[in-house]
Amino acid sequence: MTSGTLLRRAGAHAPWSPTAWRDTAFAVSGVPLHLAFPALLVLPWSVWLPFDPVLIALYLVVPAVAALWLMPALTRAHRERCWAMLGLDVPAPPERPGGFRGLPRTLRSDDLWREARYHLLTGPLLACGALAVLGCWAVGAALATLGLYAWALPDTSALSLNTHAVRVGLLNALGVLLFLAAPWAAAAVRDLDGRAVERLLGPDRAKELERRVEDLAEKRAEVVDAADLERRRIERDLHDGTQQRLVSLALNLGLARETLTDVPDPAMKVIVEAHEEVKEALTELRNLIRGLHPPVLEDRGLDAALSGIAARVPLPVRLRVEVPERASSTVEAVAYFVVSEALTNVVKHARATGVDVAVVRDGHTLRVTVTDDGVGGADPAGGSGLAGLARRVRSVDGVFRITSPAGGPTTLTVELPCAL
Repeated sequence: MTSGTLLRRAGAHAPWSPTAWRDTAFAVSGVPLHLAFPALLVLPWSVWLPFDPVLIALYLVVPAVAALWLMPALTRAHRERCWAMLGLDVPAPPERPGGFRGLPRTLRSDDLWREARYHLLTGPLLACGALAVLGCWAVGAALATLGLYAWALPDTSALSLNTHAVRVGLLNALGVLLFLAAPWAAAAVRDLDGRAVERLLGPDRAKELERRVEDLAEKRAEVVDAADLERRRIERDLHDGTQQRLVSLALNLGLARETLTDVPDPAMKVIVEAHEEVKEALTELRNLIRGLHPPVLEDRGLDAALSGIAARVPLPVRLRVEVPERASSTVEAVAYFVVSEALTNVVKHARATGVDVAVVRDGHTLRVTVTDDGVGGADPAGGSGLAGLARRVRSVDGVFRITSPAGGPTTLTVELPCAL
């Protein structure tokens, strides 16, 4: 910590600084609120009570009910005090059910018992701290100025400046120390009170974090579903629009190629080249459409879609699909692309002679396993597309594992939740 920072902190905690007086006012203002709750429980017992079980039961039940009724008002007062004096905004926890019918649920509420812990335990301790701060100010001021009036005391007094100058000097020094320490004590009480209000009188942080995680998971699922719907829309547009136009163009060029026999050779060459280009464009477009979202997947499910992939792979593929109940379209799409990308990697990199693919639904989990007898050594960090595949699996809260020792075999396992 630099000397400039130390000087700024010392200046902010000087006895004459606005911060010191604000912290002191905040600490002292909480004393009546801190003591109200325990006083309500203890005050009835200050009255003489004959030994009567009925009266004792009333003295136990009535203050507890009154304290339970007063607790929300005290909680609001503490939150408003933090906002008005510190600018600390502590949101209220979810509102508890009211009325007699909602009483059992209220008594089981974690928020209620956190508030009770603040008012019954933390509050009285903070009140003691605030009174200690007030004592530091008062005693420190009285002792620090002792030398100003000690000279007027008679010589027989224990605080006479004439007969006990050393004692008066030590008390002066103690008063100055107390006066200088009061702002730091006030700041400590302020920090403790502010943190206690946030943790005990505000929303439960663990529950808030849990709700935020649930909200984020729902939003992510919505984004994934929206992306899948958009891919399907683009696939339909390309299939029903652009592809049909290219098919029509290819038919016309093919017809011209077959029927126009009296055109010059350069013109026929142009027609032939255009016909071949259109056919290649159609092939690329079909591959693009299949990569976006294969229509057969939506119409006939994973078995038919994966059979089509296996038929196009130039290797023996042993495919086993056991999905008695279809998963959501998003999960099916992820499973389809996992198998498609895995088979592509096997053909490009594995130098394998065969591949085993198994897609099995076990309860709420869709398990995809792709095993090849290639050279192994597959690494998601090696740029083979496995890293992107792992990200796609994780986007639906799936589990991605790959085992690929040098020399093979390589086994890729993916588990996808079917509850999406």
